[in-house]
Amino acid sequence: MVRITEKTVLEDVMKKPGASGILAKYQVPCLSCPMATYEMGQLKLGDIAKTYGLDLKGLLAELNKDKKAKK
Repeated sequence: MVRITEKTVLEDVMKKPGASGILAKYQVPCLSCPMATYEMGQLKLGDIAKTYGLDLKGLLAELNKDKKAKK
Protein backbone atom coordinates (compact mmCIF):
# COMPACT_ATOMS: atom_id res chain seq x y z
CA MET A 1 0.00 0.00 0.00
CA VAL A 2 1.11 3.55 -0.67
CA ARG A 3 2.47 5.54 2.28
CA ILE A 4 -0.20 7.55 4.08
CA THR A 5 0.53 11.30 4.39
CA GLU A 6 -1.31 14.38 5.63
CA LYS A 7 -2.69 14.75 2.10
CA THR A 8 -4.19 11.25 1.95
CA VAL A 9 -7.99 11.34 1.88
CA LEU A 10 -9.90 9.43 4.55
CA GLU A 11 -11.43 7.12 1.94
CA ASP A 12 -7.95 5.83 1.02
CA VAL A 13 -6.82 5.57 4.64
CA MET A 14 -9.81 3.34 5.39
CA LYS A 15 -8.64 0.86 2.73
CA LYS A 16 -5.65 -0.07 4.89
CA PRO A 17 -6.31 -3.08 7.13
CA GLY A 18 -6.53 -2.02 10.76
CA ALA A 19 -6.83 1.69 9.96
CA SER A 20 -10.24 2.09 11.55
CA GLY A 21 -8.88 0.88 14.90
CA ILE A 22 -5.95 3.30 14.75
CA LEU A 23 -8.22 6.20 13.77
CA ALA A 24 -10.55 5.32 16.66
CA LYS A 25 -7.56 5.24 19.06
CA TYR A 26 -6.73 8.82 18.02
CA GLN A 27 -10.41 9.76 18.38
CA VAL A 28 -10.91 10.82 14.76
CA PRO A 29 -14.52 12.02 14.93
CA CYS A 30 -15.14 11.55 11.22
CA LEU A 31 -15.65 7.82 11.72
CA SER A 32 -18.98 8.40 13.41
CA CYS A 33 -20.04 11.57 11.61
CA PRO A 34 -22.95 10.97 9.21
CA MET A 35 -21.71 13.68 6.83
CA ALA A 36 -18.23 12.14 6.59
CA THR A 37 -19.56 9.23 4.57
CA TYR A 38 -20.37 11.72 1.82
CA GLU A 39 -17.06 13.58 2.16
CA MET A 40 -14.53 10.75 2.69
CA GLY A 41 -13.13 11.24 -0.80
CA GLN A 42 -12.34 14.88 0.02
CA LEU A 43 -11.37 14.88 3.71
CA LYS A 44 -7.57 14.96 4.00
CA LEU A 45 -6.03 13.42 7.09
CA GLY A 46 -3.94 16.53 7.78
CA ASP A 47 -6.99 18.78 7.65
CA ILE A 48 -8.90 16.50 10.01
CA ALA A 49 -5.99 16.46 12.48
CA LYS A 50 -5.63 20.23 12.36
CA THR A 51 -9.36 20.85 12.79
CA TYR A 52 -9.68 18.55 15.80
CA GLY A 53 -6.22 19.07 17.35
CA LEU A 54 -5.10 15.47 16.80
CA ASP A 55 -1.51 14.19 16.95
CA LEU A 56 -0.88 13.93 13.19
CA LYS A 57 2.74 12.79 13.57
CA GLY A 58 1.78 9.90 15.87
CA LEU A 59 -1.24 9.00 13.76
CA LEU A 60 0.83 8.85 10.56
CA ALA A 61 3.54 6.80 12.30
CA GLU A 62 1.02 4.19 13.40
CA LEU A 63 -0.82 4.10 10.09
CA ASN A 64 2.45 3.58 8.21
CA LYS A 65 3.94 1.06 10.64
CA ASP A 66 4.84 -2.18 8.88
CA LYS A 67 3.17 -4.96 10.84
CA LYS A 68 5.51 -7.57 9.30
CA ALA A 69 8.59 -5.81 10.71
CA LYS A 70 7.47 -6.47 14.32
CA LYS A 71 8.71 -10.11 14.41
